[in-house]
Amino acid sequence: MGTVRRIITLTDKQDDWIMAQIEAGNYINDSECIRDLIRREQERGAELDAIRAALTEGESSGEPSSFDASIFKQRMHGR
Repeated sequence: MGTVRRIITLTDKQDDWIMAQIEAGNYINDSECIRDLIRREQERGAELDAIRAALTEGESSGEPSSFDASIFKQRMHGR
């Protein structure tokens, strides 16, 4: 796995937030903080993709059938 160097520009507010995270001991340096934020955003994107896929699958699965919660509960208690 290689390393790519990038130069990024932050607003003062963003830089202050990152520095506060470092001072609080959450990160060793700004690079670690930004890498963690990118990793979290990638994970969030993957979770959203999975939710979208599940919604699409549900929508394309056909017409819904009726559901009686009391019958369902009785069936579950019987197990």
